[in-house]
Amino acid sequence: MTLGPLEYTVIGFDKPEFTGAIAREIEKVVEKRIIRLVDVVMVEKDPDGAANIVEIDNVRDPRFASFAPLLEDRMGLFTPEDILALAEGLPNDSAALILLFEHRWAERIKDAITDAGGFLVTRQTVPPELLAAVNAELEAASA
Repeated sequence: MTLGPLEYTVIGFDKPEFTGAIAREIEKVVEKRIIRLVDVVMVEKDPDGAANIVEIDNVRDPRFASFAPLLEDRMGLFTPEDILALAEGLPNDSAALILLFEHRWAERIKDAITDAGGFLVTRQTVPPELLAAVNAELEAASA
């Protein structure tokens, strides 16, 4: 099995209230084979800064039941050390949903590039702060 490009996203919460809305939106892109969830983890940080890893695949926990159908291809690639390193940036008394996903849309593109003798030179995600600034400029220009 060859994986397409992998990316992780850390979504922070002051007080998480999982209603299923996040899982439903993720499910839309999973069903369209745009992405595949490779790992999904929740980490909670107590008021003193101690991190606790919460397994999302525990479907008995009602907070995460909506994620159950999305975990079929889960590979569990995050190590506890990975998760704790990502949790370091969280404020105390908060939580984060950490998603590791494969860009499935790129699988065939990756094969085509390889078949043509090409290789990836660099890839980077635009930081959210820069994206927010660009969006603000676009909105101001269209007003």
